[in-house]
Amino acid sequence: MEDIEKLRFNIRHSTAHIMAEAVMNLFPGTMIGIGPPTSDGFYYDFDCPHQITKEDFKKIESEMKKIIKSKRKFSGSIASREDALKIFSDQPYKLEVINGIPKDEEVSIWSHESWKDICRGGHVEHTGNIKAFKLLEVAGAYWKGNEKNKMLQRIYGTAWESKEKQKEHLEKLELASKRDHRKLGSSLDLFYFDEFSPAMPFFLPKGTFVMNQLTSYMRNKYNNYGYEEVITPQIFSSKLWDLSGHSSHFKENMFFTENEDTKMGIKPMNCPSHYLLYRSKLHSYKDLPIRYADFGRLHRNERSGVSHGLTRVKSFSQDDSHIFCMKEQIESEILKFLKFLEEVYEDFGFSKPTYYLSLRPENRTGDDEMWDYSESIMKNILESSKMDFSIQAGEGAFYGPKIDITVPDALGREWQLGTVQLDFFASGKFGLNYINKDGEKEEVVLIHRAIFGSLERFFGILIEHFGGAFPLWLAPEQYTIIPISEDHFEECKIIDKSLSSIGLTGKVDLSTDRFNNKIRKAQKMKIPLMIIIGDKEVENSLLTIRLRNGENLNDVKIKTLEKIFKTNIKINDDEGIKQAFIKAEGKNE
Repeated sequence: MEDIEKLRFNIRHSTAHIMAEAVMNLFPGTMIGIGPPTSDGFYYDFDCPHQITKEDFKKIESEMKKIIKSKRKFSGSIASREDALKIFSDQPYKLEVINGIPKDEEVSIWSHESWKDICRGGHVEHTGNIKAFKLLEVAGAYWKGNEKNKMLQRIYGTAWESKEKQKEHLEKLELASKRDHRKLGSSLDLFYFDEFSPAMPFFLPKGTFVMNQLTSYMRNKYNNYGYEEVITPQIFSSKLWDLSGHSSHFKENMFFTENEDTKMGIKPMNCPSHYLLYRSKLHSYKDLPIRYADFGRLHRNERSGVSHGLTRVKSFSQDDSHIFCMKEQIESEILKFLKFLEEVYEDFGFSKPTYYLSLRPENRTGDDEMWDYSESIMKNILESSKMDFSIQAGEGAFYGPKIDITVPDALGREWQLGTVQLDFFASGKFGLNYINKDGEKEEVVLIHRAIFGSLERFFGILIEHFGGAFPLWLAPEQYTIIPISEDHFEECKIIDKSLSSIGLTGKVDLSTDRFNNKIRKAQKMKIPLMIIIGDKEVENSLLTIRLRNGENLNDVKIKTLEKIFKTNIKINDDEGIKQAFIKAEGKNE
């Protein structure tokens, strides 16, 4: 596995260089930025006098093929800082990169014949080794990701070891495009964004229903696992953020305001407010663990260049919780949380999670002794429970190590969702103590945890995971009743009242559209149950139900729907709905 990943890295890195040369050949005067490989492709940033569009891709790819056909050999060399500055004297962005390298370090340069770039290598033997590539998108990107810098043109592409692998990837991208939550969010009337509140979503009634369902689902789980929900303020004096360390470690991502000459910070996370709640009264060891849960709204000043639909927003809520416990309770609490997390992901149809242990970052608080101790605890928990995990050096929170959890969606894409973080720092800063068995004060241990993470982000991921075809219990419109003719309107209204009374959401389609158009409209809106009512159904007091996949369930009793819904089965697809009906009615398939 490592060998194929290394090969793909080298292919993509090399293809990025080839693309950069092709663009420079075609558009004289082009200045080049950086061009790294990615997990499934590559990109390169250009300051180009020509406005590059997707219409240019054909001629860029043609120029790339010429370079590939020439089989130019890739070779690396080391240059002094002075020589490197001379080599790239006509490339201001490369000069900036070189000047950012420590003065006592040499510069690594790779070339394929006359074309050169600054990089540490990882290339194929020659350009002819590139077998399959395709340019995909062009977008704006600020130099070094800083919106104060110039906007460059970034071309994205993909490259693979074979045309077959590339075809598989492109097919997956096509499916992903059809499932893009931004497109489906609009077409399914779930949410939208407005220029007057950038990167802050407006949820329409249907989207609000889903958000409320997610919150209700998690609240029910909290009851089972001993969490207590709290509500905390959204704005605090900046003195709180100074004390918590967020002013020094998270300031650029926060919003600030003033009130009566007092600087105030809008909370980007719930942690400090929960510290204040905990210390508002004295606690005994008998009270622990205490588990606070909070769905409060948070705000983070994400740069406009990184916001993306629901998955990266400035205003959001979390299934956020903080556990206050004794040292001897750490292992059991984290293991209990991981069990909780796996139950949730299973309910939403995700396969087994992957675990990553994230260790101390460069920008951190606390001494090495504290970090050694907390990291060893987290590692021992994972090892003793025989969980497979990977180490992510430098990716921990500024106050402690964490376990990050990813899950694959229906297309096999990995999403980072849950996290559990160990914190020995906050207790000392905020005086978070408890009275131990000896009647003495002792610092409490703090565990930060989330399963959904941001509810907005989780919602966006679910849209793509299900392709907008939500499970029956989560769908904002669970049914639509379609009369075959106007003669059946009154019966449809009676059925609608019955279904509403058992907690299902939907409506009767009383429009003047033709029957087939009503079916197509319901399918487009991905409504799980299309209930068709005609003479036969009225006479026999039964329902004909069409599923989203076009399959019909005949002679269904209304009580069957009630039975299925009240059992709260987490049905995640049409086949699951079908099997639930068969089981509820005691029928053979």
